[in-house]
Amino acid sequence: MQTTFEISTTGTGLYEFTRDVSRWVAGTSCDEGLLTLLIQHTSASLLIQENADPEVRTDLDAFFHRLVPPTTDPSMSYLTHTYEGPDDMPAHIKAAVLPISLSIPVSRGKMLLGTWQGIYLFEHRRAPHRRRVVAHLA
Repeated sequence: MQTTFEISTTGTGLYEFTRDVSRWVAGTSCDEGLLTLLIQHTSASLLIQENADPEVRTDLDAFFHRLVPPTTDPSMSYLTHTYEGPDDMPAHIKAAVLPISLSIPVSRGKMLLGTWQGIYLFEHRRAPHRRRVVAHLA
C-alpha cells in the first residue's frame, strides 16, 4: 500500500505529521509490516524526534542553523551553489547529513513508535514550501 502526504511549511523548522501517518496506517488492511517514508525533496529531511516539549524542535532547528549557517555567513564563503538563495546550499547539506527516509515497524495496525516519539518533516529552507512524503507499507 502506498500514499503521499503533502505537508505545507512556513519556513525552517520541524513539522509533525504523526497523526496523519497513524490515521493512514490504521485505515489500511495491513496488520503487521514495515512502513517506509521517503521525502521527495533535496532541501528537507525526515526525523523521528520527541513530541512532548516544543523546545526540542526549537533547539534542533537552532543547532543545525549554527552548524550549517547561510552562505552569507563568512564561514560558508567556500560554497559555490549560491544562486538559489543563501539558505539553499546549506539546506542541501543538512538534507545530506540528516535522514530523508524512515522505517517504522507496524504491529496490530499501529506504528511501533515510543511514547514520546513523533514523525517530523524538517524544513531547511526559509520560504514556504509544499513538501511530499511517500509512504509505503508492506
